[in-house]
Amino acid sequence: MGESRIKEEIVLKGEQITLSFGGITALLHVSFDVQRGEIFSIIGPNGAGKSSLYNVINGFYRPQKGKVIFKDKEITHLRPYQIARMGIARSFQNIELFKHMTVLENLMLGRHIHIRYGLLKSMLYFGPCSKEEVRHRKRVEDVIDFLEIEHIRKKHVGTLPYGLQKRVEMARALCLEPEILLLDEPMAGMNLEETEDMARFIIDVNNEWGMTVLLIEHDMGVVMDLSDRIMVLDFGEKIAEGTPEEVQQNAIVAKAYLGESDGAFLGR
Repeated sequence: MGESRIKEEIVLKGEQITLSFGGITALLHVSFDVQRGEIFSIIGPNGAGKSSLYNVINGFYRPQKGKVIFKDKEITHLRPYQIARMGIARSFQNIELFKHMTVLENLMLGRHIHIRYGLLKSMLYFGPCSKEEVRHRKRVEDVIDFLEIEHIRKKHVGTLPYGLQKRVEMARALCLEPEILLLDEPMAGMNLEETEDMARFIIDVNNEWGMTVLLIEHDMGVVMDLSDRIMVLDFGEKIAEGTPEEVQQNAIVAKAYLGESDGAFLGR
């Protein structure tokens, strides 16, 4: 994507985050900053602490030390729904959809944090609730069109192929109208065509909707193609951060992944 798009404004920051479970340290003094409008990827071997960091950002985990700052406000001790309401949404590595419900129903439920009259009243569709329903439906329809899932809008999620379920998972996150979108292995389990489609959607949501994107992904080709900057974790510690080119040539990163001293390995 190149450095030219990276903005100077820091929209999300982590400061010396340390997270432990009993005697196991998941994150140790991890600091980072994410600039508005960029695609910031987090990579590392299995067990490096990537998803744990997402859980800290989202409020699912509370670190023993350190803090998370979103637009100059500390959010470390807020609950997940409060963080979502502020403008940080996430898709999950393991699909977290209601599989007995339709795509449209799942996406409308994704609007719940913006419903002022309560979900039940809104579903009854009367008075001011009907106007609110129209506004929420407009956002959902925009997302459906954007991600090209019109043909499955009335299908039950559980009947869809895995790749489409992953796309619906992303759609539900977008229905929250976030400023920051956290994607946790959005290409996992996809074939080549599905991976290319998802990569295109990530680029479009970043370029056309101006959304800041955090990306956890094991496909190094995708990471190198999409990212403005990359942070590398290993055993809960940050071992590198920089542009794709800088990370690709980093010998410490190569050793963490492959036990090699030659840094020119990513994307091979």
